[in-house]
Amino acid sequence: MAVGSEQETGKGFWFGFAAYGIWGVFPLFWPLLEPSGAAEILANRMTWSLVAVLLILLVQRRWSWIRPLLAQPRRLALSVAAAALISVNWGVYIWGVNSGHVVEASLGYFINPMVTIAFGVLALRERLRSVQWAAVGIGAAAVVLLTVAYGRPPWIALTLALTFATYGLLKKLVALGGLESFAVESAAMFPIAVGYLVYLEVQGKSTLGHTGAGYGWGHTGLLMVSGVVTAIPLLCFGAAAVRVPLTTLGLLQYLAPVFQFLCGVLVFHESMSSARWAGFSLVWIALAVLTFDALRQLRKSRESRTAPVSVTSDEPRAEAAVRSS
Repeated sequence: MAVGSEQETGKGFWFGFAAYGIWGVFPLFWPLLEPSGAAEILANRMTWSLVAVLLILLVQRRWSWIRPLLAQPRRLALSVAAAALISVNWGVYIWGVNSGHVVEASLGYFINPMVTIAFGVLALRERLRSVQWAAVGIGAAAVVLLTVAYGRPPWIALTLALTFATYGLLKKLVALGGLESFAVESAAMFPIAVGYLVYLEVQGKSTLGHTGAGYGWGHTGLLMVSGVVTAIPLLCFGAAAVRVPLTTLGLLQYLAPVFQFLCGVLVFHESMSSARWAGFSLVWIALAVLTFDALRQLRKSRESRTAPVSVTSDEPRAEAAVRSS
């Protein structure tokens, strides 16, 4: 491998680490936006995300993709549906974090790969290997155990996993670049977000641009920065995706829920009973099984591509046929 290629791969790794690392420490940011409620935080995030992504597109002069997308109503409709799903995902995540459920929120992204696999079977008719079935079974057992441990289904985790897996499926069908899809999704939700902020202002319940008990103009600044905070890891992810293999990104994705889990346990000191530890342990075993299987399949694929092809000459067979005739 060339030195330049190695350097680019190294850069890609650190870009990926930064992307998933930032997503992983988001639980430390959302509480800073209190006393705003989850819905107001979400509306501000969607509003200022569009501002941030438009500035990025303006600097990069990346507009050529808009016209072809507008000429394809199906892709545009799928993009709007993806925007609605990711908005639900964001809203539940923000509410969960600010309501003291950081650990359960991290669970959603731990089990997301298994939900994605299940969607592949149900929606795309993909066939699973026995090891993948085993991982999905272990994950299902973990959810049952955690339901008992929480005394209720872990609905925050399940909602996050289901919405994000469905969002990923729609993104696969739309086949639009990360920055471009982010722009479409932000634009689709922008009118609703602004409408909600106007409603809060009319009702006298808005915290944006106001000072009150426990918050000041710095609070408004943080609400506006939420768009930039959303855009930065996405840009890092885009820079990583073109420099490192997807297998590397697939392994790096576990950084986000790991960091979220650590934030919940070590920073917010959320309770972890023995049953909850057992449930999370099952989830981690399932992820380890999936990772082992993915790496094994990758090795087999590489070996099959590099194996020498044996060529058997047909000339001796032809000569034998001539002699016997």
